[in-house]
Amino acid sequence: MMKVPDIRQRLLITFLILVVVRLGAQIPIPGVSRDVFASWFENQTSSAVGLFDMMTGGSFSQMSVFALSITPYITSSIIMQLMTIVIPSLEELQKDEDGRKKMREYTFYLAIVLSAIQAIAMGIGFYRSRYLASNTIMGMIIVIVALVTGACVLIFLGEEITKHGVGNGISIILLINIISRLPQDLGTLYDTFMSGRNIVKAGLALLVILAVIIFMIVFVVILQEAFVKIPVQNSSKVQGRRSVGGTGDHIPFKVNAANVIPVIFAGSLMSIPSLISSFTGKTPGGILGEIMKGLNQNNWFNPASWRYTLGAVLYAVLVIAFAYFYTSITFNPQEVAERLKERGSFIPGHRPGRQTVEYLQKVSDSTIFIGAVGLLIVAMVPIILSGLFGADVSFGGTSLIIIVGVIIETIRQIDSKMTERHLTGIFSKKN
Repeated sequence: MMKVPDIRQRLLITFLILVVVRLGAQIPIPGVSRDVFASWFENQTSSAVGLFDMMTGGSFSQMSVFALSITPYITSSIIMQLMTIVIPSLEELQKDEDGRKKMREYTFYLAIVLSAIQAIAMGIGFYRSRYLASNTIMGMIIVIVALVTGACVLIFLGEEITKHGVGNGISIILLINIISRLPQDLGTLYDTFMSGRNIVKAGLALLVILAVIIFMIVFVVILQEAFVKIPVQNSSKVQGRRSVGGTGDHIPFKVNAANVIPVIFAGSLMSIPSLISSFTGKTPGGILGEIMKGLNQNNWFNPASWRYTLGAVLYAVLVIAFAYFYTSITFNPQEVAERLKERGSFIPGHRPGRQTVEYLQKVSDSTIFIGAVGLLIVAMVPIILSGLFGADVSFGGTSLIIIVGVIIETIRQIDSKMTERHLTGIFSKKN
């Protein structure tokens, strides 16, 4: 791979941009009291705050200029996908390359708007809570401008990776942000399970940790790569004395078609009350306070307070519901059935039209459920271990799914470029 000039150059560009991303994560926002903010962050119990900090690669907890990271763009992408259901014109744009370019432009503009909204909310919150070193209106404006500028720079760098580097730039930046927290998480695991123990207990703990990590990685790879083959028979035509066509084919349907989206949606929705409470500084008591504790993943599976684990049931329901909802956006049985009918293909044992639609819907429903259960296993294992043993790490099921998915997709793109170069070399004319 490194012998190919084009790929070597792309890898170098990607590496240099990622170095800039990590350096930017260390530049503090002018006018923010980092010590005061660090103290506030340590007192936060909301799992959403930890998830957000993980996706920003620690930039949020350090309150750097990249504190918003590329999360506004990710949110914008999800919103635009959901809007294609409501607005038919957006759905039409996705059917050709020019339209997809327009969609990317709209996504970029929406990301800037979202980053501005987040920055204004954070700036006002810091100002009211007196987290600013210079607690003035001008100090608040500087914070807002710095946050928005940082988000725009990261989105631009992500686009540069996509154009001139390897893989999807936004995904690559998200990947490096998550990986940057691994040393800290490994240190936490060492302090929790191995530090101060004898060699036998420490060695046993190390073996258990490695076994869990290997199991999770293998399971996620299988979950991400698994798909169901829906058999398709192409119609045959008679040309002269020969019969052309009539070959068998299949439609691949991914088991985890929704990827990590259901887990993020479910976690974000359940964390909204805690986030509001954290930024307003008001903690409700009584029944409302107990409900909020039950919605917080950090309180689940704790032997000292099992009643809060009921929130995990709601979490499981939301993950499954969002898996069905999101997959329904990307897979339309009616459209697939119509395309098969137009090209003269059919699913054996099912007539074109209504029977085909019903069969595709049935396969889709059962496959989505399997994928959602797989997602729950990946998401729940770290939460269960954290609740039972107190291993407070940011690296969880969500992180693992993102890492595996991005790495697999990046490897595929590199392989595709290698294959393209090989074929070009075979069929190109020699001067």
